Amino acid sequence: MQTPFTDIDAFCDALPGAGALLGIDPGEKTIGIAICDAGRRIASPLGALKKAKFKENGPALAKLCADNAVSGLVIGYPLNMDGSIGPKAQAARAFARNLGGLIDLPILLWDERLSTVAVTRTLIEADASRARRAAVVDKMAAAYILQGALDRIAQMPGRS
Repeated sequence: MQTPFTDIDAFCDALPGAGALLGIDPGEKTIGIAICDAGRRIASPLGALKKAKFKENGPALAKLCADNAVSGLVIGYPLNMDGSIGPKAQAARAFARNLGGLIDLPILLWDERLSTVAVTRTLIEADASRARRAAVVDKMAAAYILQGALDRIAQMPGRS
């Protein structure tokens, strides 16, 4: 069983030298999914799953990991604006723990405060319709979360 990391250094120490990471934004209605290249440089939206019971979503995510040779997971961790852990962050932690019991990969809980807001703002600026925004915001938020972690890893001495 994998225990989720909140320390990116410890997460990186648990990762193999190369391999794709899967970014996950566990929302209330959908789970946004993104993936990066094996060199861990660029995050790309992959899709979204309709949120269901974990016994349905967990195996679907495990299959995505196997199909894409994923070496680690970055899960959005929606801390409160003051950095405290509220109900949504507790739910994300429980989701990560459940996933860790199913998938034997390192898991990072990555602070995602305002990620959906930033993505929505970008989509509005790109003149995306409300329907288009609704269709892509979750997978775009997952890519935003994953890219944030990738950018941090790239800045770490000896990690890029």
